[in-house]
Amino acid sequence: MVETGSAISVAACTIIQVESWPETQAACEADLSRQLGAALPAVAGETVAVAGWLAVRIAPRRFWLIADGGPQVDWNIDPTLGCSLSLSEGRMRLKLSGPQTFNALKGSVAIDWDSPCASPRRALQTGLHHVPVLLLRNGPDACDILVPRSFVRSVIEWLADIAAVFDIQNEIVRHRA
Repeated sequence: MVETGSAISVAACTIIQVESWPETQAACEADLSRQLGAALPAVAGETVAVAGWLAVRIAPRRFWLIADGGPQVDWNIDPTLGCSLSLSEGRMRLKLSGPQTFNALKGSVAIDWDSPCASPRRALQTGLHHVPVLLLRNGPDACDILVPRSFVRSVIEWLADIAAVFDIQNEIVRHRA
């Protein structure tokens, strides 16, 4: 990525949503954790790298498992404990990095980037122009935005417009639809 300004890359990613039934939450999480070989995030907004996936607790009984590319799913959810659903076809991943990343995002998302809830390796659900998005804080100057596929072009255009305000050097690294 560009070091003097900011860079944006756009890519498809694999997202699997896993949700437990209310009465089987503990058993479902224990089974998924065992299959992945690691503990899952404990509270909403936490992320944990497990078995080539980024596990994100989205809600009390819901996880998103996110990966670049198309890793094979080598685990399954017992239907008596919960369910899983691929969200991959409906979402795209924008990767932003550079010293002005969060200054640019401050213009449209109401997030205190200095808050512990927005620290690196945290996930935040918010709205961007009235569309729900998931922000993954990757580092002090880096963030991913998971947006609905039909909205990605609008977000890129918005980022280009806001970048002009901050005199950010933008570069579309790649775009796979």
